[in-house]
Amino acid sequence: MDKLVVIAGTNASGKSGLGIKLAKHYGAEIVSADSRQVFKGLDLGSGKVSIEEMQGVPHYLLDVAKPNDFFSLAKYQELAYDAINDIISRKKKPFLVGGTGLYVNSIVDGYNLSKVEPTSEIRSMVESKSLEELIQILKDKNPDALERVDLQNKRRVERAVEKALAGDLEVNESKPLYDTLVLGVTWERETLYDRIRERLDRRLEEGMIKEVEMLRHDGATDEFLYKLGLEYRYILMYLRGEFASYDDFYEKLFMEIRHLAKEQMTWFRKRKDIHWLDMTKDPYNEAIELIDKFYE
Repeated sequence: MDKLVVIAGTNASGKSGLGIKLAKHYGAEIVSADSRQVFKGLDLGSGKVSIEEMQGVPHYLLDVAKPNDFFSLAKYQELAYDAINDIISRKKKPFLVGGTGLYVNSIVDGYNLSKVEPTSEIRSMVESKSLEELIQILKDKNPDALERVDLQNKRRVERAVEKALAGDLEVNESKPLYDTLVLGVTWERETLYDRIRERLDRRLEEGMIKEVEMLRHDGATDEFLYKLGLEYRYILMYLRGEFASYDDFYEKLFMEIRHLAKEQMTWFRKRKDIHWLDMTKDPYNEAIELIDKFYE
Protein backbone atom coordinates (compact mmCIF):
# COMPACT_ATOMS: atom_id res chain seq x y z
CA MET A 1 0.00 0.00 0.00
CA ASP A 2 1.03 3.61 -0.46
CA LYS A 3 2.51 5.23 2.64
CA LEU A 4 0.84 7.99 4.65
CA VAL A 5 2.40 9.89 7.56
CA VAL A 6 -0.13 11.11 10.13
CA ILE A 7 0.57 13.81 12.71
CA ALA A 8 -2.25 13.93 15.25
CA GLY A 9 -2.61 15.63 18.59
CA THR A 10 -4.44 17.88 20.96
CA ASN A 11 -5.34 21.56 20.76
CA ALA A 12 -2.38 23.93 21.17
CA SER A 13 0.11 21.07 21.00
CA GLY A 14 2.08 22.45 18.06
CA LYS A 15 1.14 19.67 15.63
CA SER A 16 0.49 22.06 12.72
CA GLY A 17 3.87 23.77 13.06
CA LEU A 18 5.68 20.46 13.42
CA GLY A 19 3.78 19.04 10.46
CA ILE A 20 4.83 21.97 8.26
CA LYS A 21 8.48 21.72 9.34
CA LEU A 22 8.53 17.98 8.60
CA ALA A 23 6.68 18.42 5.32
CA LYS A 24 9.31 20.94 4.16
CA HIS A 25 12.04 18.44 5.02
CA TYR A 26 10.41 15.67 2.96
CA GLY A 27 8.89 17.79 0.20
CA ALA A 28 5.51 16.55 1.41
CA GLU A 29 2.04 18.07 1.07
CA ILE A 30 -0.46 18.32 3.92
CA VAL A 31 -4.07 17.18 4.10
CA SER A 32 -5.90 18.72 7.06
CA ALA A 33 -7.93 16.58 9.46
CA ASP A 34 -9.92 19.25 11.27
CA SER A 35 -13.71 19.39 11.34
CA ARG A 36 -13.92 23.19 11.57
CA GLN A 37 -11.11 24.20 9.25
CA VAL A 38 -13.06 22.81 6.31
CA PHE A 39 -15.28 25.94 6.53
CA LYS A 40 -14.42 29.24 4.89
CA GLY A 41 -14.07 32.15 7.27
CA LEU A 42 -13.41 30.01 10.35
CA ASP A 43 -9.79 31.03 10.73
CA LEU A 44 -8.77 32.31 14.16
CA GLY A 45 -11.40 30.30 16.02
CA SER A 46 -10.34 27.04 14.40
CA GLY A 47 -6.60 27.68 14.58
CA LYS A 48 -6.28 27.50 10.79
CA VAL A 49 -2.73 28.08 9.56
CA SER A 50 -2.21 31.25 7.54
CA ILE A 51 -0.59 31.43 4.11
CA GLU A 52 2.57 32.75 5.79
CA GLU A 53 2.60 29.94 8.34
CA MET A 54 2.32 27.34 5.55
CA GLN A 55 5.81 28.38 4.36
CA GLY A 56 5.01 27.25 0.85
CA VAL A 57 3.79 23.78 1.85
CA PRO A 58 0.57 22.97 -0.04
CA HIS A 59 -2.43 22.33 2.23
CA TYR A 60 -5.68 20.60 1.32
CA LEU A 61 -9.18 20.41 2.86
CA LEU A 62 -9.08 23.94 4.18
CA ASP A 63 -11.97 26.21 3.13
CA VAL A 64 -13.84 23.53 1.15
CA ALA A 65 -17.31 24.29 2.59
CA LYS A 66 -19.33 27.42 3.29
CA PRO A 67 -20.77 28.33 6.70
CA ASN A 68 -24.20 26.75 7.22
CA ASP A 69 -23.35 23.87 4.85
CA PHE A 70 -23.94 20.32 6.05
CA PHE A 71 -20.53 18.60 5.96
CA SER A 72 -20.51 14.90 6.79
CA LEU A 73 -17.74 12.52 7.78
CA ALA A 74 -18.33 10.67 4.50
CA LYS A 75 -17.77 13.89 2.56
CA TYR A 76 -14.57 14.57 4.46
CA GLN A 77 -13.29 11.05 3.78
CA GLU A 78 -14.11 11.32 0.08
CA LEU A 79 -12.26 14.63 -0.30
CA ALA A 80 -9.33 13.45 1.82
CA TYR A 81 -8.91 10.28 -0.25
CA ASP A 82 -9.00 12.39 -3.43
CA ALA A 83 -6.35 14.76 -2.08
CA ILE A 84 -4.07 12.00 -0.79
CA ASN A 85 -4.32 10.01 -4.01
CA ASP A 86 -3.62 13.13 -6.08
CA ILE A 87 -0.50 13.85 -4.03
CA ILE A 88 0.71 10.27 -4.47
CA SER A 89 -0.01 10.36 -8.21
CA ARG A 90 2.37 13.32 -8.52
CA LYS A 91 5.12 11.37 -6.75
CA LYS A 92 4.86 13.53 -3.65
CA LYS A 93 4.51 12.40 -0.05
CA PRO A 94 1.16 12.96 1.71
CA PHE A 95 0.97 14.01 5.37
CA LEU A 96 -2.35 13.95 7.25
CA VAL A 97 -2.28 16.55 10.03
CA GLY A 98 -5.02 17.39 12.51
CA GLY A 99 -6.78 16.97 15.79
CA THR A 100 -10.25 15.70 14.89
CA GLY A 101 -9.94 12.09 15.97
CA LEU A 102 -12.89 10.86 13.93
CA TYR A 103 -11.47 12.39 10.75
CA VAL A 104 -8.05 10.87 11.43
CA ASN A 105 -9.50 7.44 12.14
CA SER A 106 -11.73 7.50 9.07
CA ILE A 107 -8.60 7.68 6.90
CA VAL A 108 -6.15 5.60 8.95
CA ASP A 109 -8.64 2.78 9.58
CA GLY A 110 -10.43 3.15 6.24
CA TYR A 111 -13.97 3.44 7.53
CA ASN A 112 -16.44 1.97 5.05
CA LEU A 113 -18.91 4.82 5.25
CA SER A 114 -22.39 4.91 3.84
CA LYS A 115 -23.13 7.37 1.06
CA VAL A 116 -26.72 7.66 2.31
CA GLU A 117 -27.35 11.29 3.29
CA PRO A 118 -30.27 12.30 5.53
CA THR A 119 -32.88 14.66 4.13
CA SER A 120 -33.20 18.21 5.44
CA GLU A 121 -36.47 17.12 7.10
CA ILE A 122 -34.68 14.35 9.02
CA ARG A 123 -31.89 16.72 10.06
CA SER A 124 -34.36 19.34 11.29
CA MET A 125 -36.30 16.77 13.28
CA VAL A 126 -33.13 15.34 14.83
CA GLU A 127 -31.85 18.79 15.77
CA SER A 128 -35.03 19.47 17.73
CA LYS A 129 -34.56 16.43 19.99
CA SER A 130 -32.77 16.21 23.32
CA LEU A 131 -29.86 13.82 23.83
CA GLU A 132 -32.11 11.47 25.82
CA GLU A 133 -34.72 11.45 23.04
CA LEU A 134 -32.07 10.76 20.42
CA ILE A 135 -30.65 7.82 22.37
CA GLN A 136 -34.16 6.36 22.63
CA ILE A 137 -34.68 6.71 18.88
CA LEU A 138 -31.37 4.94 18.30
CA LYS A 139 -32.42 2.14 20.64
CA ASP A 140 -35.62 1.72 18.65
CA LYS A 141 -34.15 2.07 15.15
CA ASN A 142 -30.64 0.65 15.36
CA PRO A 143 -29.68 -0.70 18.80
CA ASP A 144 -26.45 -2.18 17.43
CA ALA A 145 -25.17 1.36 16.91
CA LEU A 146 -25.26 2.08 20.65
CA GLU A 147 -21.97 0.25 21.15
CA ARG A 148 -20.22 2.27 18.41
CA VAL A 149 -21.34 5.79 19.32
CA ASP A 150 -20.15 8.08 22.11
CA LEU A 151 -23.48 8.57 23.87
CA GLN A 152 -22.13 11.62 25.72
CA ASN A 153 -21.50 13.44 22.44
CA LYS A 154 -24.80 14.83 21.17
CA ARG A 155 -23.44 15.60 17.72
CA ARG A 156 -22.24 12.03 17.23
CA VAL A 157 -25.58 10.67 18.43
CA GLU A 158 -27.38 13.01 16.04
CA ARG A 159 -25.37 11.66 13.09
CA ALA A 160 -26.10 8.07 14.11
CA VAL A 161 -29.82 8.79 14.39
CA GLU A 162 -29.83 10.57 11.03
CA LYS A 163 -28.27 7.53 9.40
CA ALA A 164 -30.72 5.17 11.07
CA LEU A 165 -33.73 7.26 10.01
CA ALA A 166 -32.33 7.46 6.47
CA GLY A 167 -32.34 3.66 6.35
CA ASP A 168 -28.64 3.00 6.82
CA LEU A 169 -28.48 0.27 9.46
CA GLU A 170 -25.43 -1.64 8.25
CA VAL A 171 -22.15 -1.98 10.10
CA ASN A 172 -19.59 -1.87 7.31
CA GLU A 173 -16.16 -3.39 7.87
CA SER A 174 -13.26 -0.95 7.76
CA LYS A 175 -10.52 -1.41 5.16
CA PRO A 176 -7.39 0.76 5.34
CA LEU A 177 -6.22 2.09 1.98
CA TYR A 178 -2.77 3.18 3.15
CA ASP A 179 0.19 1.97 5.16
CA THR A 180 0.28 4.56 7.93
CA LEU A 181 2.73 5.89 10.49
CA VAL A 182 0.85 7.80 13.19
CA LEU A 183 2.83 10.31 15.26
CA GLY A 184 1.22 11.84 18.35
CA VAL A 185 1.81 15.36 19.63
CA THR A 186 0.88 16.57 23.11
CA TRP A 187 2.37 17.80 26.39
CA GLU A 188 2.11 17.12 30.09
CA ARG A 189 -1.20 18.45 31.40
CA GLU A 190 -0.06 21.66 33.08
CA THR A 191 2.23 22.61 30.21
CA LEU A 192 -0.59 21.96 27.74
CA TYR A 193 -2.96 24.14 29.77
CA ASP A 194 -0.41 26.97 29.75
CA ARG A 195 -0.13 26.62 25.97
CA ILE A 196 -3.92 26.66 25.62
CA ARG A 197 -4.19 29.88 27.64
CA GLU A 198 -1.36 31.56 25.72
CA ARG A 199 -2.93 30.63 22.39
CA LEU A 200 -6.39 31.74 23.50
CA ASP A 201 -5.04 35.12 24.62
CA ARG A 202 -3.21 35.58 21.32
CA ARG A 203 -6.21 34.70 19.17
CA LEU A 204 -8.50 37.00 21.14
CA GLU A 205 -5.99 39.82 20.68
CA GLU A 206 -5.84 39.06 16.94
CA GLY A 207 -9.60 39.52 16.60
CA MET A 208 -11.38 36.22 17.21
CA ILE A 209 -14.50 37.97 18.52
CA LYS A 210 -14.54 40.22 15.45
CA GLU A 211 -14.30 37.10 13.29
CA VAL A 212 -17.54 35.75 14.76
CA GLU A 213 -19.21 39.15 14.34
CA MET A 214 -18.23 39.12 10.66
CA LEU A 215 -19.44 35.54 10.18
CA ARG A 216 -22.85 36.50 11.56
CA HIS A 217 -22.89 39.65 9.42
CA ASP A 218 -22.13 37.57 6.31
CA GLY A 219 -24.95 35.11 6.97
CA ALA A 220 -23.62 32.37 9.25
CA THR A 221 -26.57 31.40 11.43
CA ASP A 222 -26.42 31.34 15.21
CA GLU A 223 -27.44 27.68 15.04
CA PHE A 224 -24.44 26.86 12.84
CA LEU A 225 -22.02 28.77 15.07
CA TYR A 226 -23.42 27.23 18.25
CA LYS A 227 -23.00 23.70 16.89
CA LEU A 228 -19.33 24.34 16.13
CA GLY A 229 -18.73 24.43 19.87
CA LEU A 230 -15.83 25.98 21.79
CA GLU A 231 -14.68 29.38 20.53
CA TYR A 232 -17.59 29.89 18.15
CA ARG A 233 -20.25 28.80 20.63
CA TYR A 234 -18.99 30.84 23.55
CA ILE A 235 -18.17 33.95 21.55
CA LEU A 236 -21.69 33.76 20.11
CA MET A 237 -23.11 33.50 23.63
CA TYR A 238 -20.94 36.44 24.71
CA LEU A 239 -22.17 38.57 21.81
CA ARG A 240 -25.76 37.68 22.72
CA GLY A 241 -25.17 38.89 26.26
CA GLU A 242 -25.39 35.46 27.89
CA PHE A 243 -22.40 36.04 30.17
CA ALA A 244 -22.35 38.41 33.13
CA SER A 245 -18.94 39.74 32.08
CA TYR A 246 -16.04 39.30 29.69
CA ASP A 247 -14.07 37.55 32.45
CA ASP A 248 -16.88 35.01 32.94
CA PHE A 249 -16.91 34.35 29.19
CA TYR A 250 -13.11 33.99 29.06
CA GLU A 251 -12.85 31.54 31.96
CA LYS A 252 -15.71 29.40 30.67
CA LEU A 253 -14.15 29.20 27.21
CA PHE A 254 -10.72 28.40 28.64
CA MET A 255 -12.17 25.58 30.76
CA GLU A 256 -14.05 24.15 27.77
CA ILE A 257 -10.92 24.13 25.60
CA ARG A 258 -9.07 22.35 28.41
CA HIS A 259 -11.89 19.83 28.57
CA LEU A 260 -11.69 19.23 24.82
CA ALA A 261 -7.94 18.61 25.07
CA LYS A 262 -8.62 15.91 27.67
CA GLU A 263 -11.29 14.38 25.43
CA GLN A 264 -8.88 14.42 22.49
CA MET A 265 -6.27 12.58 24.55
CA THR A 266 -8.83 9.99 25.62
CA TRP A 267 -9.80 9.49 21.97
CA PHE A 268 -6.23 9.20 20.69
CA ARG A 269 -5.08 6.98 23.57
CA LYS A 270 -7.47 4.33 22.26
CA ARG A 271 -5.15 3.94 19.29
CA LYS A 272 -2.31 1.58 20.10
CA ASP A 273 -0.36 2.43 16.94
CA ILE A 274 0.49 6.03 17.84
CA HIS A 275 4.16 6.89 18.43
CA TRP A 276 3.99 9.71 20.99
CA LEU A 277 6.79 12.20 20.41
CA ASP A 278 8.67 13.57 23.42
CA MET A 279 7.94 17.29 23.04
CA THR A 280 10.32 18.23 25.88
CA LYS A 281 13.37 16.99 23.96
CA ASP A 282 13.75 16.99 20.16
CA PRO A 283 10.44 15.94 18.58
CA TYR A 284 11.53 17.07 15.10
CA ASN A 285 14.53 14.76 14.89
CA GLU A 286 12.69 12.00 16.73
CA ALA A 287 9.98 12.22 14.06
CA ILE A 288 12.54 12.22 11.24
CA GLU A 289 14.12 9.06 12.60
CA LEU A 290 10.72 7.33 12.71
CA ILE A 291 9.65 8.61 9.28
CA ASP A 292 12.96 7.64 7.63
CA LYS A 293 12.57 4.11 8.97
CA PHE A 294 8.93 4.06 7.78
CA TYR A 295 9.93 5.06 4.25
CA GLU A 296 12.67 2.42 3.96
